[in-house]
Amino acid sequence: MATVRAVIRKKRNKAGLLPIAIRITKDRKSTFISTGQYVDEKFWDKKNRCVRKSHPNSKVLNNFISTKVAEANDKVLKSEMNPEYQTVSDIKTKIIATKGLDFFAVAEMHLENLKNRNKHHQYDTELGRIKKFKEFLDKDILPFNKLNATVLKKFETFLLHKKKLAPRTVVNYLILIRTIFNLAISESIADRGLYPFGKGKMTIKIPEAQKIGFSADEIQKLENAEGLTEAQQKAVHVWLVSFYFAGIRVGDVLKLKWSDFNDGRLLYRMNKNSKLVSLKIPDKAIEIFNFYREKSNYNGLVFPQLKGVDLNDTQEVSKRTQSITRNLNRRLKIAAKSLGIQKNISMHIARHSFGNISGDKIPIQMLQKLYRHSSVTTTIRYQANFIHKDADDALDSVVNF
Repeated sequence: MATVRAVIRKKRNKAGLLPIAIRITKDRKSTFISTGQYVDEKFWDKKNRCVRKSHPNSKVLNNFISTKVAEANDKVLKSEMNPEYQTVSDIKTKIIATKGLDFFAVAEMHLENLKNRNKHHQYDTELGRIKKFKEFLDKDILPFNKLNATVLKKFETFLLHKKKLAPRTVVNYLILIRTIFNLAISESIADRGLYPFGKGKMTIKIPEAQKIGFSADEIQKLENAEGLTEAQQKAVHVWLVSFYFAGIRVGDVLKLKWSDFNDGRLLYRMNKNSKLVSLKIPDKAIEIFNFYREKSNYNGLVFPQLKGVDLNDTQEVSKRTQSITRNLNRRLKIAAKSLGIQKNISMHIARHSFGNISGDKIPIQMLQKLYRHSSVTTTIRYQANFIHKDADDALDSVVNF
């Protein structure tokens, strides 16, 4: 007789939470079915196999777990009535095949995972993309056997021609759908044979994006700027600090604290991937920091934009950072125009500008370290946007006769 229990698995997600699963055991062999829910180990009651009442959502989670256990028990009983021998894998397959999770149900699992990992900006963005997919389909339920290459190609056309989205943005929609489908396969919710991506199906080609950074002369115009408003000058300062530290992201710049600086170095943990970074403080950055140190009253922060925000509230920090970035970009454009800079400017251009000026002067392994890339391949592809000397020399060798 097979038994069904709610348990937590040992492999933590990036937020340090443990997955809640349904364990089916028969003949001393076990298999697990994911519930898509995660919990801190301290909130799990091993004896009663439920979430402790001290958890803020214990009632909802326990009702959900009870429902899943009951559904699994029902399928186990029906399988046990089959005269043919049923392994735990056979039972799991029957449960998965009949539990009715469609694409949008798995999309909810994906969004919940993002929320648990405090990826609030990504959560908001991808929630909007899923809503757009529902708008295109005009339905809230999509079985995986109905999600094929034909549907995806029609959706691509819809985004490109009706919604007038940029090709790179459309690719991001398709990558999200692929991510959700992969999650469904990994959780044994969708059959791998239904996979609509790949050769002869729906292929995702990432279009080349033109990355244009500022020249040294243009950056000097920002460094020597005069006649800017206080708000514009602060925006320029944030941009320059990002540039001086090899293009660190605006969210990381805004959260810099005076305590992050020791022995002439900046030591901070990246928000995007939690990597620990140690960089020398350039003299030019020190000049800007001294300006703010003299008037610092920002709860330990170098820059004032996040003053008054609870930095432990990751969702609030994410929302405020998005709003602040929009304001910074608006003020940067006004400042650049007044300085005679013709190129488009945004906070992200600081990273491209570092790449543009470094060109092929710095060994690729060192650039990988400065950019905080996990793979040197990523660095090579990124830096290729700014290395033109070989192509320029080759062109000159032919036409200059």
